[in-house]
Amino acid sequence: MTNSRDQTSDLFGAREGEKSVEAPLAERLRPREFADFVGQDDITAPDRPLRRAIEADQLSSVIFWGPPGSGKTTLAYLIASHTKAQFVPFSAVTGGVPELRAIIKTAEQRQAINGQRTILFVDEIHRFNKAQQDAFLPHVERGTVILVGATTENPSFEVISPLLSRSLVVVLKPLSDEALGHILDRALVDSAIGLGKWNARLSPDAKQRLIAYGNGDARALLTALDFVVRQQSAGSDGTRLIDGAALEAALMKKSIRYDKSGEEHYNVISAYIKSLRDSDPDGALYWLARMLEGGEDPKFIARRLVIFASEDVGNADPMGLVVAAAVAQAVQFVGLPEAQINLAQGTTYLATRQKDNASYIGLLEAMEDAKTHGNLGVPLHLRNAVTTMMKDLGYGKGYRYVHDDPQAKGQQEHLPESLKGRRYYRPKDI
Repeated sequence: MTNSRDQTSDLFGAREGEKSVEAPLAERLRPREFADFVGQDDITAPDRPLRRAIEADQLSSVIFWGPPGSGKTTLAYLIASHTKAQFVPFSAVTGGVPELRAIIKTAEQRQAINGQRTILFVDEIHRFNKAQQDAFLPHVERGTVILVGATTENPSFEVISPLLSRSLVVVLKPLSDEALGHILDRALVDSAIGLGKWNARLSPDAKQRLIAYGNGDARALLTALDFVVRQQSAGSDGTRLIDGAALEAALMKKSIRYDKSGEEHYNVISAYIKSLRDSDPDGALYWLARMLEGGEDPKFIARRLVIFASEDVGNADPMGLVVAAAVAQAVQFVGLPEAQINLAQGTTYLATRQKDNASYIGLLEAMEDAKTHGNLGVPLHLRNAVTTMMKDLGYGKGYRYVHDDPQAKGQQEHLPESLKGRRYYRPKDI
């Protein structure tokens, strides 16, 4: 019987001492131990529950959800290297139900013969349709297999509810610039499996541009680095010096200046919102494009559209919020790159609507009064009299039910005594 480590090699390539120089750089540098794993500290730090479960070989079914290059497959590798269970990799892209049934049958036999568990790693589990997921659901329920899934798509949309409820969903984030910087540095100095023998040096500008190009994706970062280093000619001293211009020439893509956590991030989103507010669809589309080209999270943009629809369009066009919410849902469901089209539609719709911020301004004024005046008592006629004692105290006395008494509309006071006459909502004439 093939042991778990042998099967792990089939999925992840050769072991540390057997890594082929022909393997992609990202594969050669894939961490084999938690100590080498960079980023996702909220998941992989020594005191984190998931890491403890993996190291103790006590893992239950889990689904890793995160963007490309964030470490999903690497975590699966770490599970394989720490478990005594049989680790069986399976691709939802190339495999089907017959292959899956064969794996399940072998897992049942293995469990019956020697009690060994089977961990089934399903890469790109979102590629399975409902019928395919149903095929291994009962075996997960019975414990015949422990499922480890990896997906770039929202599991709540792509994984059937019964399977989702039996699995821990672990969310991986795009790797931080700091994490990408560490990965980049290791790749440049490691002579055994990295690019150390190429004697390459990156200028500070090139390093920052390359990190921006990676955009949270370690695989994309290392693929680009490998290509750039191999294309760069060595100087007289044997050093391959790569500056920003050389980087752009090699990648044939100009790096957009857009720091997602710095000043430029706030400058661009400010320009975008102001363009929307000023009813300029052209300006709004340009700043939208700048954000997308710079690697901004489309969900962040969608959230800003939802906020803008209520804050700046308001009741001048109530459909604005409906459209914005639909765009946000579409972005979550479709994903990039097609979600850019949804964002463009929402942007142009909101930019061309009439604007009214009366609800937002009214709320701010009401909140200021609530803070300034404290807990003013609710007028007696607005209180709900649910007991005889409350009725005796005057709760609800004098309240007129407008469905039975249409003349009462607008005739009753609904503010505390000291705020009578205050007007918060002042809609514009449109």
